[in-house]
Amino acid sequence: MVTPARPNAPSAAAERTDGSPVRIGALAPLTRPGWVEAGQHLLSGLELGVRDVNDSGGVGGRPLELVVRDTAADPQRATAAVDELTRLGVAALAGEYHSVVARAAAERSDALGLPYLCSSAVLDALTEQPTDWVARLSPPQFRGWQVNADFLLCAGHRRIAVAVQPSVYWASGTRILRDHLAPRGGSVVEIDMSALTPADMCDELLRSRTTALLLLVGHPEPAVPIVQAVRRDQRLAGILIGAPAGQPEFTEWAALLGEDGAGVPFLRYLPETLTPLGARVEKVLRERLGSAPSFVAFEGYDTVIVLAELFRSHGTGRPALPAVASWASVAVEGTRGRIQFSRTPGSSVWQWDRPPVQVVDREPAKPDEPARFRILHAG
Repeated sequence: MVTPARPNAPSAAAERTDGSPVRIGALAPLTRPGWVEAGQHLLSGLELGVRDVNDSGGVGGRPLELVVRDTAADPQRATAAVDELTRLGVAALAGEYHSVVARAAAERSDALGLPYLCSSAVLDALTEQPTDWVARLSPPQFRGWQVNADFLLCAGHRRIAVAVQPSVYWASGTRILRDHLAPRGGSVVEIDMSALTPADMCDELLRSRTTALLLLVGHPEPAVPIVQAVRRDQRLAGILIGAPAGQPEFTEWAALLGEDGAGVPFLRYLPETLTPLGARVEKVLRERLGSAPSFVAFEGYDTVIVLAELFRSHGTGRPALPAVASWASVAVEGTRGRIQFSRTPGSSVWQWDRPPVQVVDREPAKPDEPARFRILHAG
């Protein structure tokens, strides 16, 4: 379907050729309670992508320019930012890490007729109704979390506990796990962390006779205290702790937990081998960040090169974007593979059809050797 142009959208005839910047509105959680380190990685990738596009001539001789707004993990703040960025005349919207925030941004972008490429949020239903204004690079939640469930089954875990807080995102993840595990002989036990301390949770975990615990909670609170409590409880020495939302990807996890944070499987969206572009980008991002770039940084970079290709093919005026052919016509070599978009069953937005998915953990540190990530499963 083609989303009709909004009546107040600027005309495609207003396409500028005066060398002025093509502005992209960028959303990222850069202050608490947002996941700040994820936001910093996302923004670093976006900024490097803009630099590289501009160094190669920009879009039709016009440079790209980011207009950054901090969402602080607040959906209302994101909605207000989309309104402001639309008034400022951005050609498209990019970014965001938190799923509930990305959903608010996507709904507002759809209502305003502003193209939005979501970089890193996975919630399946980004919009209530199908739209051609929104596309996504990260895999939908059901795909990544099903890969994580398959990893658990392959590792011999059939009875899984989830430490969960109230959230649309966590509730969706719990449902995906339960629906995928049940036909395969697995089950999910929910432990409501809004009513328990980490110590109480350990008692509940022991009573539930589960062999794996997944953290479906905020970071660093209460995820870090939960890990510490389980690691220190000798009764739970054999239990696997997992964090499908990706908390252990970032250096803050290792800094707060040390050895306790090793051996916690999580989802990340990287291939076993980066493309030649990805290898070059990885080197530059490592220098910028002072540490290994996360998958979120690569998502940020890929977001910009996709939008640049979209602008080159279809212009920057609205409502020229998006016609139904716009996202579908994108074919670009990204840092993690060739990026093309299609309609995924069950998704309301355009979706990169083959984003890589891995289950990874941090290897326990060895003397005189830095900790490394281990690929445990891929899907």
